[in-house]
Amino acid sequence: MYLGFVDMNPGFLIIIAAMIIGLVARSKVSSTYRKFSGINTERELSGARVAREILDNYGLANIDIQEIEGQLTDHYDSRNSVLCLSRGVYSGTSIASAGIAAHEAGHAVQDAMGYSPFKLRQKLVPVASLGSQMLFPLIIGGLFFHIAQLYYIGAALYGAALLFQIVTLPVEFDASRRAVVYLQRSGGMTGEELKGVKKVLGAAAMTYLAAALASLGQMVWLLLAGRRR
Repeated sequence: MYLGFVDMNPGFLIIIAAMIIGLVARSKVSSTYRKFSGINTERELSGARVAREILDNYGLANIDIQEIEGQLTDHYDSRNSVLCLSRGVYSGTSIASAGIAAHEAGHAVQDAMGYSPFKLRQKLVPVASLGSQMLFPLIIGGLFFHIAQLYYIGAALYGAALLFQIVTLPVEFDASRRAVVYLQRSGGMTGEELKGVKKVLGAAAMTYLAAALASLGQMVWLLLAGRRR
């Protein structure tokens, strides 16, 4: 049975566009991070201190802040109520450190306030992970054994991964918005420093957009290829 798996279709073009955007975004993130990692804020507060101030402001003293290895590995662990900051962000006093720490603290605030897209993304994690892992085994199995149902099961599972990527966009954008709003209202940063924070967080947002486009392109590719079998 021929599924048209290798045929060119609009999904393939979306994937190519996403790859290009992704490369540009990753380059932009690296260059922007390097630039603003070298510029300290006037208050010279560490990223950990900035995050602590935000968490305490929202009554989230129960959330610990831990230092982890790596660069740009910062994340909020909702299961263990821990804010994980990479070494450079945790102890760094730069504009980049303050912005990234504030962004991750924004995720903790989303969790505490029951922000709907955040809650939905958390529920989608197991299904999205399964969809990403099983996509190609099911597709290849469908092709090899000529079982179209496997192909469509793979596509359906991958739909959950696509939904996860789409929901991630408002979650990340909102966390950045919360970070900037807090830093503005607290009066702890100058106008130029806030511009730097926005540039750092804006560059990072492009990577999430590229990931969503790549997932969308792959989904379109799979569905159109299946119709041509």
